[in-house]
Amino acid sequence: MGNPRFFRRSGPFSLAVVASAARGVADEVELLLEGVAPLQTAGPKEVSFLDNRRYASALDQTLAGAVIVHPDMAARVPSKAATIVTNEPYAAWARVAALFHPVPPPSPGIHPSAFVADGALVDPSAEVGPLSVIETGAEIGPGCRIGPCAVIGGGVIVGRDCRIGAHVSLSYALLGARVYVYPGARIGQEGFGFASTKDGFLSVPQLGRVIIEDDVEVGANTTIDRGSSQDTLIGAGSRLDNLVQIGHNVVLGRCCVIVAQVGISGSTVLEDFVRVGGQAGLAGHLRIGRGAEIGAQAGLMSDLDPGAKVLGSPAQPKRDFFRQIATLMKMAKKKE
Repeated sequence: MGNPRFFRRSGPFSLAVVASAARGVADEVELLLEGVAPLQTAGPKEVSFLDNRRYASALDQTLAGAVIVHPDMAARVPSKAATIVTNEPYAAWARVAALFHPVPPPSPGIHPSAFVADGALVDPSAEVGPLSVIETGAEIGPGCRIGPCAVIGGGVIVGRDCRIGAHVSLSYALLGARVYVYPGARIGQEGFGFASTKDGFLSVPQLGRVIIEDDVEVGANTTIDRGSSQDTLIGAGSRLDNLVQIGHNVVLGRCCVIVAQVGISGSTVLEDFVRVGGQAGLAGHLRIGRGAEIGAQAGLMSDLDPGAKVLGSPAQPKRDFFRQIATLMKMAKKKE
């Protein structure tokens, strides 16, 4: 895990340092740890974790030097392994993995093959990769990394410590701090807006922007259209998977999770902490209440109350959906 050919590694670290990074409590033993690995392959100098009880048998047999576990599972950790106890093992694992494999810092400077237009502002601590383009009026904040062949359009603002992947295009957009846009994403292009006339279609000018707040991640080849008459907004802490389509004027609240191949039509509003499963489709002009969960491949055509859980197409309450499936299965068996 974490092959050095591809992943930078730091350490080794003492058990105390690892436990501190995990925000957990560890045994008071002298132990130097060199990396992280799954329970099945971890060795005496590596840290592992258990978050899902289905893998408890792997815990019994692990050779890991230290294991991150919930207090309920601490007694099952083998005697040869140090125990790091926390109420959130998976979050602790994320922090420990980042300790051993930190994100490489930017290499400040502008590559000779990059084009930075007059009137663009690039902070001296930022990295601008080969063949990238920074257009007039764009601003690149401190600690940013702009990947190869990325295009940052005129007037775009990229906040501090952002990572913009290879071949990304940003236009009509304002990004907050620590935004990570994965390779190939397209942000700020015209939305799908037109008027129908007797002579054909008439394009409607898209005069809004895309506002992406702090700590958002936008997956590879995802597209976020700029607003038409108002801004498209992606709330702080949200996570968008690969191949997601966000239509014009869509508003996502804080910490929404949008899984791969989801399409959200224009002017739909998702309140805070909404989760949308893969390949789900949402009609336009809807309001999805706080904490609602929309299952994979659902087709949603009406508003949802806060906390609602729906599946199917057309989407319906989760309990009703499974009841119908069970009824159909019973009917099929009777016919046999």
